Amino acid sequence: MLKKRHYLLCLFSLALFAQQPRPNSSFNNLILTPEIMGGITSEPNGGFPEHDFQKQFMLSLGWDNRSNSQEWAQRLKGPRTGISVGYANFGNAENLGYALTLMPFIEINAFGKKNLKVVIGFGGSYFNKIFDPINNPNNQAVTTPINWSFRAFMQYQIASSRRLDWRLGVGVFHHSNGHTRLRNQGYNSFLLSLSTDIKPNSIASTPAPKLNFTPSSYNYVALRSGIGITVMTRAINEQKGVYTLSAETGKVYNNTYKIGVGAYYRLYQTYYDYIVNNETLVQDGREFDYFKDNPWYYATNYGVSLKGEILLNHVGIDVQLGFSLHKPAYKVDWRLNQGWKFVPLYFTEDSATVLGDLDDQKFKIKSIFSGRFSLKYYVIGTKIAPKNNLFFSVSMNSNYGQADFSEIGVGYVYSFNFK
Repeated sequence: MLKKRHYLLCLFSLALFAQQPRPNSSFNNLILTPEIMGGITSEPNGGFPEHDFQKQFMLSLGWDNRSNSQEWAQRLKGPRTGISVGYANFGNAENLGYALTLMPFIEINAFGKKNLKVVIGFGGSYFNKIFDPINNPNNQAVTTPINWSFRAFMQYQIASSRRLDWRLGVGVFHHSNGHTRLRNQGYNSFLLSLSTDIKPNSIASTPAPKLNFTPSSYNYVALRSGIGITVMTRAINEQKGVYTLSAETGKVYNNTYKIGVGAYYRLYQTYYDYIVNNETLVQDGREFDYFKDNPWYYATNYGVSLKGEILLNHVGIDVQLGFSLHKPAYKVDWRLNQGWKFVPLYFTEDSATVLGDLDDQKFKIKSIFSGRFSLKYYVIGTKIAPKNNLFFSVSMNSNYGQADFSEIGVGYVYSFNFK
């Protein structure tokens, strides 16, 4: 089931960009970019296998949107959108192996400079070496062959000609399974890159359209429901649902920038089952035995959020910062997952000799702040500012940067007060 869900999530994220309408001359605007990278992969856990520098190669197909007459393309100064495929060697074939990546991306100008770019990518990767308690116990980075992948790079153009642009870049690459199976410390790599844009002659000779869009804005309200998957602990490593509801309101500017505030509600099946099954920390006489008085209440999480979204017609790139007002079972989560001193190869939950410290500053931060990164597909293109719209989404949710759960969702948007 895990593999199937991850394949669906990866295919959905690719479909977002594949379905995005292109200019009529889309093939003339196609840019091929080979890229080589090298750098350091940080050690995600103690005793991590020794490894050399990471070596990576990516090949990207991107559409230059400078001649795209849609408002979002002109407001964002002609960003490049496309799909990348890649191969990464982590410097230890026996324990770390390699990763194959498939990733949609967007590239925009940084600080208004045409020769300075920010590249953001979000997709999936296949790993041929994963954690195994017997054969590969020291690699605790990922426990599933299919994982989320995220890329953020800054690139500087060092030379340019009619057909070729050469760039140097620096950035980070992250891989993890989104807390859908433990252990999941994740790969974090810090890389330098050298890339070449191979351009058709038509790009240099095609002038950007001279369009004057009238400033516009409108208000919106949105409702969303979703289902996610997560696990409780390494000892209770069974995937279960996270059921979510959210509402938000805000404003859209120039059919491109969406800013809003919202509220969310979540029920964690992992927390609920832990309580009703009378597991260790909720048993009579233990510190959380009062959770059994109302399992539903203590297994829920609700809070408020701030959001920013970029609208690319049918595609939305949504980032949210949440503030939890109620998430009591995260105390159990932290106690069980952050207190391991020594864990034998074969263990039960009671093998943990030390529980996580609730006075830890990291716990206080992670119990309050949450993050959410989503890719959305709008059924009706936002370039026409429809009054009613539906969207589908894939999301990665986190507790202050630490993966919490992966989610697919569906939502409704009502827009009004057009100016």
